[in-house]
Amino acid sequence: MDKTIFDEMIATRRHLHTIPEEGWTEFETTYLVAQRLKELGYTDIRLGTQIINPENVLGRNEKTVAEAIKRAEGHGVPHEFIEKIEGYTGCVAVLNTGRPGPVTAFRFDMDCNPVEETDDPDHAPNRLGFRSTHPGFMHACGHDGHTALGLAVARWLMEHKDELKGTFKLIYQPAEEGVRGAVAIVGSGVLDDVDIIVGSHCGGKVKLGEVGLVHKGVLASTKFDIYFKGTPSHAGNNPHKGHSALLAASATAMMIVGIPRHGEGASRVAVGRLVAGEGRNVTPVHAYMQTEVRGETAEINDYLCQKIEHIVKGNAESYEVEGRIEKVGEATTIIECPEVLNDLKEIAKGIPEVSNVVDLCSPAGSEDFTMMLRRVVERGGVGGMFRWGCNHHGHHRSDFDLQDTQSMPIGFEVFTRYAKKVNGI
Repeated sequence: MDKTIFDEMIATRRHLHTIPEEGWTEFETTYLVAQRLKELGYTDIRLGTQIINPENVLGRNEKTVAEAIKRAEGHGVPHEFIEKIEGYTGCVAVLNTGRPGPVTAFRFDMDCNPVEETDDPDHAPNRLGFRSTHPGFMHACGHDGHTALGLAVARWLMEHKDELKGTFKLIYQPAEEGVRGAVAIVGSGVLDDVDIIVGSHCGGKVKLGEVGLVHKGVLASTKFDIYFKGTPSHAGNNPHKGHSALLAASATAMMIVGIPRHGEGASRVAVGRLVAGEGRNVTPVHAYMQTEVRGETAEINDYLCQKIEHIVKGNAESYEVEGRIEKVGEATTIIECPEVLNDLKEIAKGIPEVSNVVDLCSPAGSEDFTMMLRRVVERGGVGGMFRWGCNHHGHHRSDFDLQDTQSMPIGFEVFTRYAKKVNGI
């Protein structure tokens, strides 16, 4: 790997680590990406509703977005840029070599997690001076590395343009956490001419020096926000006149975790948050829940979704409150394209720093790259996903790290060598 690209990639990753932004608020990150692409010579840089279909946006909070815009402008993002992107984060850069060939897309996600970074002095960002400066938020899943890797790949493609054919689409995706962003990108049509799409992720079960090829095991998933609205009353004088949203939500939480697991594959349910009530002696009027389900197949995931819908409807009636469900995230299962995975395996085995190539098939997490892959396959294309390994204590933890100087170059080599293989002259 060229040393100047390496140095820039690591510096970019560490800068991004200091400014983590949650899904749909990645304004500083989007500005950094767009400016760097422009500096590299990209002239077709798509933003806003060019790549985001507002009708397909999931889990976007207008208040949070407005606060993030204010913070970004305070940190130097021009107001004109915010207007240009129409309040939507994310970026797609297109490089047309001018020679006939496939349209190849690479996807890199950008958002962070609502996690407070550890104060442990041995944690690399603390030791080396690039910890998060946004309290309560941290790149605890490696998307800072993904974005920096994507910019390094963009530089390599531009510098090797004369050796390549066809067209490249580089997708810098917002809101992967909660599987919220991919559906809106798919809905924009920006992927409709793509022949090949490849995505990656650091870590998981793949250790430093390894490359993992994702064959199966990515779970379909749906994320729900659930709202209950009750009737207030004085808890001492008139308890019989009130209807408790809190009790409806509590019953719903217990029933959701008690949904029978499916016998035909892995299934997961979770209640991650429940906020309810107004005061000690007031019958609770409002309750808000964040839940999710996951299934090894789309059918299993649908089964879990139907169960939640029945539970919410039944408890709303039982507790005489209003109940409402909002879908705020969606992902499907991975589609296995053997030709792409075989090419990625061959490439990974040829990288000197790679000690082992593993096949990933067991049930794991969810990934909204699956929505992009499904769209490409539906239109006659192919794609695949790989993991470049790192050593960690678990994703979404306060002490997550990815050993950037060792792990990221492997991801870079897989992407660039794949580009040369499928789009090389």
